[in-house]
Amino acid sequence: MDISDHVRQIRGNGYTIIESVLSEAEVEGLKIALSPWLQGKRKGRNNFEGYDTERVYALLAKDPVLAKVVEHPCALAIIDELLEADYLLSANLAINTHPGETRQNFHRDNVGGDGADPTRHHGISTVWNLDDFTDTNGATEFIPNSHSWTDERPAEDDARVVKAVMPKGSVFIFSSSLYHRGGANHSDKPRLAITPQYCQPWLRQLETMVLAVPPNKAAQYSDRVQALLGYSVRAPGFMGFVDGVHPKRLIDSSYRGRKARGIRS
Repeated sequence: MDISDHVRQIRGNGYTIIESVLSEAEVEGLKIALSPWLQGKRKGRNNFEGYDTERVYALLAKDPVLAKVVEHPCALAIIDELLEADYLLSANLAINTHPGETRQNFHRDNVGGDGADPTRHHGISTVWNLDDFTDTNGATEFIPNSHSWTDERPAEDDARVVKAVMPKGSVFIFSSSLYHRGGANHSDKPRLAITPQYCQPWLRQLETMVLAVPPNKAAQYSDRVQALLGYSVRAPGFMGFVDGVHPKRLIDSSYRGRKARGIRS
């Protein structure tokens, strides 16, 4: 995979798609890990979440298998080139769009807030599809190049809309400033995806990850995932400390305590 080509595409057009990154076995493993929380009981609370869509938050508190896409080297190699060192995992959720779901309104995931420099990337979003994304089952819709817009807003029937049609196991990587939306599902089957989103190290995360994944849960993950969650400090300096020390101390002490009591990690 030519990383530089995908980085250029995101900088220029706002997005890139890499097809068939995950194997059939990896996709199935992720689906099995999500299945306990996809029982039709977590439908959205508003039109944005989707009344016919299941959303599962705090994924890394659910099953460690789900870290596979969060720290997948294919995605992180690209994001490493687009965000500053010590960037964070801003959000991480599964979205299961059921038949009959309507399309979302256009939105951006992260533009850095009012007054932020629109020429910079404040975040990078990814969508890993565990079902084929087709023209009819609610594939993510987006407007190429809209990540660079400052004052323009898309119309709901904007003719420039493109759908992220891709086979299952692929990843759609895009600037968090890109206008996009979940599409309407006109098929007879749900479509499932996981969307890890990353932000600059000086921005507040959309999900408060160190509460969503507390130290006793975070202890089972790699150093990279722990740092993405926020058990890290931004260098140079010490942004992110806890009681004057590195937050990873919380994980280390929690892990040691669990081991001392004979508790499995």
